[in-house]
Parts: sequence; structure tokens; C-alpha cells
Amino acid sequence: MRQILLDTETTGLEPSQGHNVIEIGCVEMIKRRLTGNNYHQYIKPDRESDEDALRIHGITNEFLADKPKFRDISSDFLEYIRGAELIIHNAPFDIGFLNAELQRNGCHEKVEDICSIVDSLKLARHKHPGQKNNLDALCRRYGIDNAHRELHGALLDSEILADVYLMLTGGQTDLMLAAEVDSASADGGIGVKKLTGFADNLIVVKPTELEMQEHREFIKLLDKKSAGQNLYQ
Repeated sequence: MRQILLDTETTGLEPSQGHNVIEIGCVEMIKRRLTGNNYHQYIKPDRESDEDALRIHGITNEFLADKPKFRDISSDFLEYIRGAELIIHNAPFDIGFLNAELQRNGCHEKVEDICSIVDSLKLARHKHPGQKNNLDALCRRYGIDNAHRELHGALLDSEILADVYLMLTGGQTDLMLAAEVDSASADGGIGVKKLTGFADNLIVVKPTELEMQEHREFIKLLDKKSAGQNLYQ
């Protein structure tokens, strides 16, 4: 599955008040592995950022003066995300802004028409009810280093979200446990044969009660060290 972690920065909070997207950052992940095929674009807005927004992202209109308008990047952006599963922290905010920009610029497609959408904030609230679940709080909870995040940035936040999402959904589960080896080739290469009937001769050694008790104590220790996120039983 192709997944894209997506974040935006904007000039304000309400697209209905004419606020614009000024940065889009996307990080691609396939089979829970980052591919490096990312998308990052600054965009020239139609208005200045509100003071509160500017304090958050620090992206000035002077910096954006020579950047393309949304209509100039919309086709490339849509083709990049098309068919993917988008993972967004507080998805209604970003999707609402992106759809507003698309509509303003004459595009009849909406993001949800071409992508499926997962709201990682909803996932976090379900897993950690009653707790803070913004990216900073989740980074602290999962031990993710975000010390370099002095200001918000769409690409940086997408990269952080990738780490958070993997922890939220069980960690990096696709670690390679064994290499695939080709069958013997015509020139005498060495292949791997599947053994049949081998399992019938296996001897199962059951743990003693003392070993089981030591195992249970070790699991308790793991639970404590991982703040309840231990996956082993």
C-alpha cells in the first residue's frame, strides 16, 4: 500500500475567510518503509498570514513572493497523491484548505475523490483518551526526538508524523526476517530448497513453572519501561 503523510501550513484558520495554503509537505511510505519520494512546495498566497499563524510557521510573504501560485502546482500535486492513502493529523483542517484551493482554481476534483484519508489525530485520541495528542505530546510519549522543531513546517511535520504513525499503529513491523534466495540457476548457482516433513520430528520443550514466573516478571518490567506500549506477552 502506498501511504502519504501530509501536512500544510496556511495563512490562517479559515479557508472560508480567504486564507490560503502556503506550504505542502508530503512523505511517501510503501509497506511501512519511507521511500524518499517526497513532495514539498511553498506557495505564494493571495493575502498575508495572520500574526498568530506567522508565529507558528514563521513563513513571511517576502519569502513567498517568488513562489508559484496554487493553480501552478495543483496538477503536479494531485498526480503525486492520486490513489494513495493520506495520513494527516487533524485531517479535516488540511483537507478543507486543499479542497478550497482546488475549488477556487477551477478544479472539479476533491482530495477525497482520489485518495482515502486516515486522521491520525483520531487514532491517537482512540488509543490515548483524555490525553494531549498533538504531535509534540505524541513525540514525548513515544520517545521521538523533535528537538529540531522550533517552528512548524509542513515537510518537517510530515516526517515527524511518519514516526508517530508507525508507533501508533504498532511500530516498524516489516523488518526483513529472512532474505529471499533465487532457485539454482542454469550455471550452477546455489538455491534454497524447502524442507518437507521436518516439523513432524520437532521436539517441543515446555517451560517450567519457575521459567514462566521469570517470564511474567520480565513482561511486567517491559510494560513499565515502555509506558504500557509493550507488544510482547
